[in-house]
Amino acid sequence: MKLSFFSTVLGFLKKEFAQVLRDPRMRVILLVIPMMQMMVFGLAISTEVKNIKLGTIYNPNDTVFRRIEERSFSSKWFVPAVGRGTLNQQNADPLEQIRSGRADAVLISPPGGITKAIEQGTGQIQLLIDASNVIRAQSIERYMQSIVNEVIRDEFHIVASTPIVFDVRILYNPALESAIFMVPGTMAMILCIVTILLTSMSIAKEKEMGTFEMIISAPVKTWEVLLGKTIPFVLIGMINATSIFMIAIVVFKVPMRGHYLHLAIATISFIVTTVSIGTLISTFAKNQQQAMMGGFIFLFISNLLAGIMFPIDNMPLIMKAAAYMNPMTYFVKLLRNIMLKGGSPEIVWTYVGVLLVMALLTVILSYKRFHHTLD
Repeated sequence: MKLSFFSTVLGFLKKEFAQVLRDPRMRVILLVIPMMQMMVFGLAISTEVKNIKLGTIYNPNDTVFRRIEERSFSSKWFVPAVGRGTLNQQNADPLEQIRSGRADAVLISPPGGITKAIEQGTGQIQLLIDASNVIRAQSIERYMQSIVNEVIRDEFHIVASTPIVFDVRILYNPALESAIFMVPGTMAMILCIVTILLTSMSIAKEKEMGTFEMIISAPVKTWEVLLGKTIPFVLIGMINATSIFMIAIVVFKVPMRGHYLHLAIATISFIVTTVSIGTLISTFAKNQQQAMMGGFIFLFISNLLAGIMFPIDNMPLIMKAAAYMNPMTYFVKLLRNIMLKGGSPEIVWTYVGVLLVMALLTVILSYKRFHHTLD
């Protein structure tokens, strides 16, 4: 009896292992991909905030402020803001630098310089912080306060508390509400899951059920098949996008400071890209199980590298390069910029352009793969 029981179980084990591992693609998914995911997870995740883009506005003769700037960049917490040369002018626009994403924070010296302000007892340094990322904003204020206090004590040999007042302005999320920071990222994740999984599994289902042969035998062109299989999911994605945007604005009170047209264009560009990716995944999958696994693998890595929870600037160079090949990275930045900052044209059109290029390349690859399958 026991021998029969064990032989039966052993027979099932052999059958299941043979069935699962028979396909080389499934062997890669089950054995190789988990190791790759662990590598990405370990390299990409870092809770330490660094590589903060800092802009400065001060008089070139203000040597104390220059020491603060030098100490900031040597601390490895801060890096010079993009186009920082324009910030070292009294007529620079710090708000636009932050709105366009060229700076995460801007430090502004008091009129006449720090030394004069301290002598008059009116020492005040203004710090503007982009709080669309709550965790980053909290760290910026703490880091900068520490550096300024340290430099002032060294320069003026002050033992007690420094006579400098920090005038901190928290931009785009003054209450530092985590929902306002997290909801745009969650919206991108939901749209990505719906569009990629539905698209990839739909075409794989045709293969699994045997109806794919009917499509092959029909007098239709490859591009007609692709349009017919993908346009419904683009429309479904737009319907989902409308509903989750309404929930984000009405329920979670996420502000909508930009143009709805910009938001619509950005969303369509992203959905077309993710539907194209789902189509490409389906061309490699033989059945729904493989399509679902391929979709989840892409989504897992995409979520980690999108800057939703962990800053991209903290990642190693190779992970940072991978993050900027991820469409979700650009869509999250677009959502936060349009909804929280009002939508800088520089950011909106640049990132929409990147998404459309990604969509075009993925469509070309999908077409070639699909055409090969039909042949």
